[in-house]
Amino acid sequence: MRGLLTSLFIGAAVVYVAFGLLLYIFQERMVHLPQIPGREITAVPGDRGMAWQEIEISAADGTRLHGWYISAEAARGTLLFFHGNAGNISHRLESIRIFHDLGLDVVIFDYRGYGRSEGRPTEAGLHRDAVAAAEWVYESLGADPARTVYFGRSLGGALAAYAASDRPPAALILESTFTSAEDLAADLYPVYPARLLTRLEYATADYLHGVERPVLVVHSPDDEIIPFRHAEGLLEAAGTGSELLRIRGDHNTGFLRSGSLYTDGLDAFFERSLDR
Repeated sequence: MRGLLTSLFIGAAVVYVAFGLLLYIFQERMVHLPQIPGREITAVPGDRGMAWQEIEISAADGTRLHGWYISAEAARGTLLFFHGNAGNISHRLESIRIFHDLGLDVVIFDYRGYGRSEGRPTEAGLHRDAVAAAEWVYESLGADPARTVYFGRSLGGALAAYAASDRPPAALILESTFTSAEDLAADLYPVYPARLLTRLEYATADYLHGVERPVLVVHSPDDEIIPFRHAEGLLEAAGTGSELLRIRGDHNTGFLRSGSLYTDGLDAFFERSLDR
């Protein structure tokens, strides 16, 4: 019996260490998921009756990024959309439609290695892409910073906050976003010393210290991937002027399941931030 228990213990230890090594070595690939559900552009805004055009953004290292500009009639402002860690811009048409119907021009782009954009996704690279997109909005599109909002969902929230600390917009929206990659890893893998194993930072809360603009944090207590306490941490980091929009539903579909609770909350924030 003792020999069996020893064998089981050794086997469990080997599995534990092996999985920990996989987490450490392959975390870039585990976080950046352009292949899920795929890199192919499966639809365009025109399929939903929206006026649009393709755009190309060049990052500081020369990587070319693919995106769309979707215009609204008599737009109240411009929204720069930073999407999450999986898929591509064609998987965000429901969100684009919401912002379009709220009277905003929308710029959305794929990070390096996603969709039709060049390169391979890395944290440093995605940060460069975020700043490049903000510069494109102001310098190429000519958007007014006083009427521009950055919106980031999940991983995109970290990138939106980073861009806002470098090229400030009028306001910032963080939806279903984590305080940092280290904090989230500790939640997802509590049996590991996640803070020691995590090489990624995506330090959203830290970036917010450099953002002196109104911040709206959107989060659902039902989020099964990013616990609600991350929203509370972001609110604290954003400080005075930050607001919370509490929605319902899971991580990926909460914005749809929340219906008018979500859209009315966004509309009210845009009124306070842009319609002045």
